[in-house]
Amino acid sequence: MRGFRKFSRFGLMIAAAIPAAASVFWAPNAAAQDSASVTEIYVVAQRRSENLQDVPIAVSAVTAERISDLLSGGADVLALSARAPGLNIESSNGRVAPRFYIRGLGNTDFDLAASQPVSVVIDDVVMENVVLKSFPIFDVSQVEVLRGPQGTLYGRNTPAGIVHFRSVRPSEDFDAYGSLSYGSYGTAAFESAVGGALMPGVSARASLMYRRRDDWVDNRFTGQDEALGGYEDFAGRLQVLWDVTDNFSALFNVHGRTLDGTSTLFRANIFTTGSNDLNGNFDRDSVSYNQGGGNQQEYDTFGGSATLEYDFGGMTLTSITAYETADGSSRGDIDGGVAGVGPGFIPFDSDTQDSVDDLDQFTQEVRLASGEGPLNWQVGAYYFDSDLTITTVGPLGFPPSTTLNHTNESWAVFGQLGYDVTEALTVTGGLRYTDDEKELVGISAPVPFAPISLSGDHLSWDLSAVYAWSPDLNLYARVANGFRAPSIQGRDVAFFGAPSTASEETILSYEAGFKSDLLEGRARLNAAVFYYTTEDQQFSAIGGAGNLTQLVNAEEGEAYGLEVEGEWAVTENLLLTASYAYANTEIQDSNLVVAPCGSGQCTVTDSLDGNGNARVSGNPFPNAPEYTFDFTARYEHPLANGGSVFAATDWTVRGPLNFFLYEAVEFETDAQYEGGLQVGYLSPGGRYEFAVFGRNITDEENALGGIDFNNNTGFVNEPRVIGVSVKLRAS
Repeated sequence: MRGFRKFSRFGLMIAAAIPAAASVFWAPNAAAQDSASVTEIYVVAQRRSENLQDVPIAVSAVTAERISDLLSGGADVLALSARAPGLNIESSNGRVAPRFYIRGLGNTDFDLAASQPVSVVIDDVVMENVVLKSFPIFDVSQVEVLRGPQGTLYGRNTPAGIVHFRSVRPSEDFDAYGSLSYGSYGTAAFESAVGGALMPGVSARASLMYRRRDDWVDNRFTGQDEALGGYEDFAGRLQVLWDVTDNFSALFNVHGRTLDGTSTLFRANIFTTGSNDLNGNFDRDSVSYNQGGGNQQEYDTFGGSATLEYDFGGMTLTSITAYETADGSSRGDIDGGVAGVGPGFIPFDSDTQDSVDDLDQFTQEVRLASGEGPLNWQVGAYYFDSDLTITTVGPLGFPPSTTLNHTNESWAVFGQLGYDVTEALTVTGGLRYTDDEKELVGISAPVPFAPISLSGDHLSWDLSAVYAWSPDLNLYARVANGFRAPSIQGRDVAFFGAPSTASEETILSYEAGFKSDLLEGRARLNAAVFYYTTEDQQFSAIGGAGNLTQLVNAEEGEAYGLEVEGEWAVTENLLLTASYAYANTEIQDSNLVVAPCGSGQCTVTDSLDGNGNARVSGNPFPNAPEYTFDFTARYEHPLANGGSVFAATDWTVRGPLNFFLYEAVEFETDAQYEGGLQVGYLSPGGRYEFAVFGRNITDEENALGGIDFNNNTGFVNEPRVIGVSVKLRAS
């Protein structure tokens, strides 16, 4: 309740400040000297296209132009981290299996069957498995980040929120573009798309993406130069839209990916006992590996969907059928060095490979929605079925390989109702009932075990209101309940351990805020405060002497915070954006203890019980930054020929965080930052663009995670990439 009282006081201060702010910011701006304005943004946060400013949800949209800049240096989805308030993304599995966190709520589990409280949705299809969540970003119209529980319209496993990737849809208007960049370490990124009418009422769009990097990290132990660090990542998408009649349309989407490269490079003893600073054992350009098989990573994914819509006149029936499949493997020198050799003290070698032998996911959604009006509604049903087989091979093949099969079947029914109480006030409420069943079966295991089954059901709900204080200011409030289904974790079976389970996690979330257009359309400022509590929060206790991955439930978790984001068209040629998020998270369970680092080389600051386990109650959630900050600026200078030269920069800051449930000096970070820069020429009409760019331009060396079971191992961010790019567009 302490956090709730703080939240309440903070919310009252915000509410009291709004009228005063209105008198300043909503006054006519006589100083405006040009027609600069910010662009209206439309989102599908409520499964229908709406102006972002009218939606009673804390939602952000990352534009296609911003994404293109972020990915110019060959980056993957991790580049979106902190680009929306409260969003953090990290991974210890190379370019697959990213872990998402929103408002501090996420999951550090590195297993390929891990459950996450942030749902990734691509073109209205949920990507449940962590491998599917890593599908490359290309030819997207925007990425929408929905913060807070989304259990009514999007279902289970969304207590933290949703990241929704929306591809550019086919249209009958011809459009084609291509972009190519090349930079440091042989980094190259190519993307192209072409679309238009095939015949009246039928259009198509084909998109391709290729990103690669040379091996650039030396292996000091073998003496091999440029042995690791490279990758090739290729993906494509084909969409066909059938829209021949006025009342029926069908969108078919087929997509696939193939990845061949290096998994995460773990670096032994880069933290000195008693410090979280990177020490002399760290050299970005080299490692010392005697195992890991080159940390090889290979994955293939393929999928497709069919979205059918029928307009009955006043009602629209939507059916979304989708199928996804994946297989591949990642291998790594987990200890990050050589036992008895180093760097630093490494008591034993560890080499592990995890593979998805076969993943099949089928989903079906049917939704009936009303048209626009003072009363709007939608009802629907959803079905999910997943079959996943995972094989783990331990150090030097010992213990013997372990193969487990995970199955998950779920169904749900849902409905939402919105009503315009007055011309200024709209109230919306929704319900969703979900039934979820999981089973784990050991196909081959060092220690046989009986099949494990879990089942759960839950009624999620939300209630929100938005009030138009003025034509340029909307106030909103929302209370929502959501849940994460029960989970099974079987990776420890490969190391003579037992599977672990976690019961259903629930969340009750409150938020309030405002969305505003300022300075006669030249600026946008949105803000929200939030408070939530979780019951039986699912965590992964990772590490200890056995490097185990155990699911645990904390009795309760609590968090509160603030999010602000704005955009300002200072002139027609200068655009600034900024966002800030603060989150205070706390584990609340006096009985919860976990095994701290098994190496004995880290400095645990939690109190210990009689068995040497750390008491973690009062600690922040793992990988929950205390704050994030993001800033961009773009200036274009017009030329006499109708073209322009431009300069753009972006900077992001991630506040302090802990890597694990327990607190240790070595495995917590201070504030970290990265910056990007781009300078170029844009032709008249925007037909082509040439630019010089830099990512991580100050070459920051930021620790992103750790491994604690036999030394102070860590892994770090991407190096600085300097390069050139060209973009061409025809329409």
